[in-house]
Parts: sequence; structure tokens; C-alpha cells
Amino acid sequence: MGQAVNRPARLAVGVVSAGRVGSVLGAALARAGHTVVAASGVSDASVRRAERLLPGVPLRPPDEVVSSADLVLLALPDDVLAPMVAGLARAGAFRQGQIVVHTCGAHGIDVLRPAVDAGALPLALHPVMTFTGAPEDLQRLDSCTVGVTAADGDDAAWNVGEALTVEMGAEPVRLPAAARPLYHAALSHGANHLATLVADCVELLRRGGVGEPERLLAPLLSAALDNALRHGDRALTGPVARGDTGTVDTHLRVLAERAPELLPAYTALAGRTATRAHRAGLLGQDDAAAITELLDDGREGQ
Repeated sequence: MGQAVNRPARLAVGVVSAGRVGSVLGAALARAGHTVVAASGVSDASVRRAERLLPGVPLRPPDEVVSSADLVLLALPDDVLAPMVAGLARAGAFRQGQIVVHTCGAHGIDVLRPAVDAGALPLALHPVMTFTGAPEDLQRLDSCTVGVTAADGDDAAWNVGEALTVEMGAEPVRLPAAARPLYHAALSHGANHLATLVADCVELLRRGGVGEPERLLAPLLSAALDNALRHGDRALTGPVARGDTGTVDTHLRVLAERAPELLPAYTALAGRTATRAHRAGLLGQDDAAAITELLDDGREGQ
């Protein structure tokens, strides 16, 4: 766990909204001893999550949730956050002394400017995990990190963000506001595109008549991920990293015939693999050039 931080006073928490993230973080704050006084949520799924994770918490319109809370948790999609904050400010929902937290990875605290103008303390707390909205997410919080951003030079605000993170069971990592767009791009590129890549692999195996492809892939991909995190580029394996142009050519041909929609992704990732393998000293200059030429030919044929 990170450095010791002072615990915040017990706070009245308002959750906007009771989606997968908000409901779980609200439950984590309640577990830490704070009181969730209200939440917003209109969809059937949000209502069910609130009943399961925030039992007894009334569902109210967002402006009423915010006005009733000492700690406002804005668990909203990236593109919804700014207009929601502006609308809540116009409604007079924010007030002096509130703590206003958003959970978006891509934004710093500038998006909370209307709340700051009303006297609120702005924080950005982004949990680095995927959420299902199920109670199990509370246990998963105990092994995740949270990207914490507060105003530059405001040590008290940074300490509050770290303390709230620790209370929810996670480990805080300080993240300057200027780093957040690249930070979020990196996380999305890894987690979101990894899920797409795995789903594509499963689909390819099914097309080839392989039963239960998930069982086939699980140990291989788990080991690949572990090795990559431990050893970086030294963990690169496979025909591209070895310079096996014949095998790569076969891949390009079979994908063009059986799964042409995946060919652009394969050539792009194979190209990055060749570049990284060459830079790490795993792939010689001549072999790297041969692989690159083969991939370029494959792109031209797409």
C-alpha cells in the first residue's frame, strides 16, 4: 500500500450515477464508514445495481444528489462529464467546501472548473480496473491502483485524494494533470485492444473448427502477458520476432482468404512486433527488412 495519509472525516456521499463504477465506489466508501445519502440512476440496470450495492439509498435527480452531499462522486462517461458539471453548476447544486470527484481517466481537474468556481475542492480519481458492477468488484478494488490528480501545489487536496483511495481499499498513484490524456490512451490501448485481440483469436479458432478455444488460449495468453510485464521486449516470441518470413506469408494468405477483416490489424501489430524485436536485438537488420517488406506487400493487397 502507498504512503500513510490522513483519513478524511466521515462524509455524506452523493453518487452520480449508479452505473458500474459509481455503484461500486459508492459501496466502497460506505464500507469505509462514509454515508451514501443519495444516488442518481434511471435505467433498470442502474436501479438494480443500487438495490444490490447501495441498499436503502434513495435515487434522486442529479442536482438533488449533489446538493445533499459533502463528497460528490461523478462516475460518468468521458463525453458526458463536462456538460453534466456545467448543468449542475447552473442549477446551483455545488457549494463551498464540497469535495467533487470524477472518475474519468482522460480528464484532469479542469473539467470541474464550474464546481471550483462555486467553492468546491476538485479531484480526479481513476481506478485502473474494469468494472462489472457486481459485488465482486469490491474485492478487486483491494488489488488495484487509482490515478489521483489534484491541483498543482495543493498538498492538502492531494492528501485527500490519496486518503479516499486508501479508504476504498486501493493504492493511490499521483498523476499530473498533463499526463492524463497519454496515460488514458496507454491504458485503453492495452486493456481495450487486448480484449478485442483475444475475442478475434477466439473467433478465428472457432472458424477453424477448434472446440472450446478459450481453454486453448487461456494458458498461452496468460503466460504471454506475465512474461511481457516481467521482461518487456525480451519476451517477444513467434515467427515475426524470429524472422520466419515463410510462416508470416502463410498467415497473411490464410487471413486474406478466411478473415480479411482481421488482416489490417495483423499486419499493423506484426509491424510493431518487428520494430520492437529489432530494437531489442532479437531480430537482425536483414530479417527485419524482409518481414517489413512482406507486411508492406500484404497491406498493398488488402
